[in-house]
Parts: sequence; structure tokens; C-alpha cells
Amino acid sequence: MQKLIQIIEDDEDIRDVIEFILQESEYEVNVASNAKEFKINLFNSLPDLIVMDVRLPDGNGLQLCRQLKQSIETRHIPVIIISAHATAEEASKQAFADDFIGKPFDLEELIKRIEYHLA
Repeated sequence: MQKLIQIIEDDEDIRDVIEFILQESEYEVNVASNAKEFKINLFNSLPDLIVMDVRLPDGNGLQLCRQLKQSIETRHIPVIIISAHATAEEASKQAFADDFIGKPFDLEELIKRIEYHLA
């Protein structure tokens, strides 16, 4: 059974590249460009892992991560935060994220981290 990865990224180019590489790696992928879109579809099919940007057009990815980690329904889902902001790595730890990857990032490294958290 394919693992479901949720991508929450407002940059269409980055979102498309991540979606493509994950599909090529035989993952099922859901995409959202903002927090609202993600929340609407979250409980239709809970993802096995979430990759999310810190800066979203309608909210803060760190706050969203904290909410997910505080909810009994979603706290078990690994969250990988991606950001170009140097201070986001420490902030992602405080938001209980499972991992952090700085932008720009290597796609092979992203796949390795995803595989690690899904093992």
C-alpha cells in the first residue's frame, strides 16, 4: 500500500517539483497551497507524513505544526518543515516538528528524510 504524503507549500514551482519526485518514488501525494485548503481535506484521508513550508499565505506553518502535534488525531503524523529562513530550524523544534530542511534543498535528501520518518 502506498504511503500518503501531504505537501503544504505556496510556491507552485517548489510544490510541483516535490509532488513529481514523490510520485516518481511511488508515494501517493496530496497538495495544498495554504493552511485552509489543507485543513478542509485533512480528515478525508489522513496522511502518513506532512511536508510543509513555514510561510503560508493564510497562516504560519509553525503554528499549524504545533496544532497538529497537540491533536490526538494527528500527533502521530511526522511533520517535516521546509524554509529558507535561518531562524526557522530552531522554531520548528519548538513547534514539535519531526524534522527541518532548509531551502534550497537537495531532492535526494528530502526523499531520504521522508523514508527515515516512514520507517
